Amino acid sequence: MTNGPAAACPAGHTVLAVNTSTVIASSPVELTARLGALADPVRLRIVGVLAGGGRCVCDLQEKVPVAANLLSYHLRVLRDAGLVAAARRGRWIDYRLDGDGFAALWAQASAAGVPLPGDRVITGRRGSPCEDDGEGVCGD
Repeated sequence: MTNGPAAACPAGHTVLAVNTSTVIASSPVELTARLGALADPVRLRIVGVLAGGGRCVCDLQEKVPVAANLLSYHLRVLRDAGLVAAARRGRWIDYRLDGDGFAALWAQASAAGVPLPGDRVITGRRGSPCEDDGEGVCGD
């Protein structure tokens, strides 16, 4: 997804210009919405409870000690983010994690360069992005 001219850094590595408006307009926007939906302790608790299997809203109220209107709000945020699915059963609503939504979350995170479980993570201070690090990749 490069649309700018290539240039060489002082170490001789090729650096490509990226059109950031294209990057921002694609899946990272959806990624931030999904991550934002998880960035709340109540919603994390709901996801944790639903990870054990689908539950009726009345069961969720027992496991997530918040007022019914707040539980409803947090469930709606998770549904809008595509992380939770709902199905009506008579007068009750059953909730479950949406596997496709979580698959999209991990795919978007990976595409954005977020390290996922099992990925190698480099820790510690690194030199200049264009300093020759012996790996032959500028900024790596």
